[in-house]
Amino acid sequence: MAWTAARAALAGLLGAVVGIAAYSISQTGGQRLSIVVGALLGVAVVLGADLYRRSVQLTEVRLVLPGSEMTFRANTDMRQAAQRMFFQAATRVATRPLEDGSGNLREALTSLKTLFDLYREPLESGAAPPPPAKGDSVHELVLDILNFELAPFLAKWHPRLRAFEEAHPGQDESAWPENAAFREELRTLQDNLRPYVIGLGEIAGIRDPERHLRRSAWYAARASSPLPRQQKDAAR
Repeated sequence: MAWTAARAALAGLLGAVVGIAAYSISQTGGQRLSIVVGALLGVAVVLGADLYRRSVQLTEVRLVLPGSEMTFRANTDMRQAAQRMFFQAATRVATRPLEDGSGNLREALTSLKTLFDLYREPLESGAAPPPPAKGDSVHELVLDILNFELAPFLAKWHPRLRAFEEAHPGQDESAWPENAAFREELRTLQDNLRPYVIGLGEIAGIRDPERHLRRSAWYAARASSPLPRQQKDAAR
């Protein structure tokens, strides 16, 4: 209802401007006035179209998250922000498995710290979309990720791994006594982040966002299928 009224008011305003312009031109016949009025009309149309683009297609998304329920009235800006943050997490160790005996723990911590900085930067710089008049903001969800998931993990494990690296320069991470504990807590962190990341995908309007967080059926079939004979021979 409120959006319909706003659209009606905007249409009325543009109509009034067009009417005034047409009347002024008909009275004066001046070329300069015609150019000025035409430019003003162009600006009004562009601004009106931008306002419409940013405000239309409101979609209500309700998320049930650990310990809370949030409702979002997602417009274009919110969907774009959520999509960017979804793929920032979906391509990092925040959602990617780190199997026992594989991967690099320092690189995993660096990836998580980079994600933390990517999520925090728009909040601190003012680049984040303004909070909606109704419903929750996508950045309230991100604050939960930062404050209650990423920050505690980084604050605990970054200094511990750094202390090992400084005390044993050049030594492999497998010798770190807390290697197994780190990996176990990383898996817990990934499990905790998963519903938030899927929620970002739902706000963004991504179809079945969870499928982006698991290996595709094609990849699984390829990984499990035996190598063709030519490839086996070449691998020897």
